[in-house]
Amino acid sequence: MATNLQELFNIFDAEGTFLSAAPFGSGHIHDTYRIVTKGSTTPDYILQRINNTIFRDVPNLQGNIELVTRHLRGKIIEIPGSDPTRQCLTLIQTRNGRPWHTDSSGDNWRMFVFIANHRSYDLVDSEPKAFEGGRAFGQFVAMLSDLPGDAVAETIPNFHNIEKRLVKFSETVAADPVGRVSGVAGEIEEILKRAEEMKIILRLGSTGKIPLRITHNDTKFNNVLLDEDDKALCVIDLDTVMPGYVHYDFGDAIRTGACTAEEDTTDLASVALSLPLFRAYTHGFLSETKDILTEVEKEWLAFAPRLITYEQALRFLADYIDGDTYYKTKYPDHNLQRTRVQLNLLRSMETHADIMKDIVRRYS
Repeated sequence: MATNLQELFNIFDAEGTFLSAAPFGSGHIHDTYRIVTKGSTTPDYILQRINNTIFRDVPNLQGNIELVTRHLRGKIIEIPGSDPTRQCLTLIQTRNGRPWHTDSSGDNWRMFVFIANHRSYDLVDSEPKAFEGGRAFGQFVAMLSDLPGDAVAETIPNFHNIEKRLVKFSETVAADPVGRVSGVAGEIEEILKRAEEMKIILRLGSTGKIPLRITHNDTKFNNVLLDEDDKALCVIDLDTVMPGYVHYDFGDAIRTGACTAEEDTTDLASVALSLPLFRAYTHGFLSETKDILTEVEKEWLAFAPRLITYEQALRFLADYIDGDTYYKTKYPDHNLQRTRVQLNLLRSMETHADIMKDIVRRYS
């Protein structure tokens, strides 16, 4: 494999000489390697084999990343004291000028400059970190706000389309393929009674009341690199950059970063929204976006975490009913437990809805 990776490295127009390669990171989608180069004057690199099963349209996937990183770099360069090589992903072209390489087996590969001396965290464990996460994703949205949402392609069609997900959910319930529906009547009722309310963001978008933007769509905290002082440095993992509404990015960041328990905890009583982390993230996010968001977008920002938490509960429950065909599970009721955690978090958000609105207004 080392020889193969060295050959692949040499296909890209990178600086330096290959020294070694090793698997890198904890991601489950792509095969990722850190390439170390000889000497101290050339950077190291990240070499990835793209998962062709999930991302079938590699030209659009790489085209999105190429467009977005070029635009971000142009904005970052204008900031005094900035370092675009550390504050933005750098996609390396092949020696024949393409943003990816297809090998003889049909596998697709891409390469980025490795950003040295960074920190990343799976969990948000303090208000300062929540602020920095919000600031990073807020800056990402703000810097791309002068590009139209349809400037990028959908890499996963209808990813946050709650109407289509509800249709699919109803079909799965009706089919009841593995006989689990009777045991989750309460959870199904929880989903269905909120269905119309959860379509509001799509309706605002379809009627032109909120703009379609370029959004990240995977705003978990470990997709922000921090520097040695735990200050926001760079947003990574741009595979899901697509047309969307700002509420998707804000909502998923809160769902994943401001919950008081793990996503599959068995202690449902421990599941709640952390208002201090919500406040800190909101402050950071709006410090970068308050001047580019519309008043209608701001009005519905506090609702966004409920929408995305609801969507995730629906997805976990649909997969449970379908026989656990999508998410990896560790035991038979794993997806059901995940569903119940999300529903508890959703109820907590509903309880604190007025406080969440007040916090958004405070920083808007």
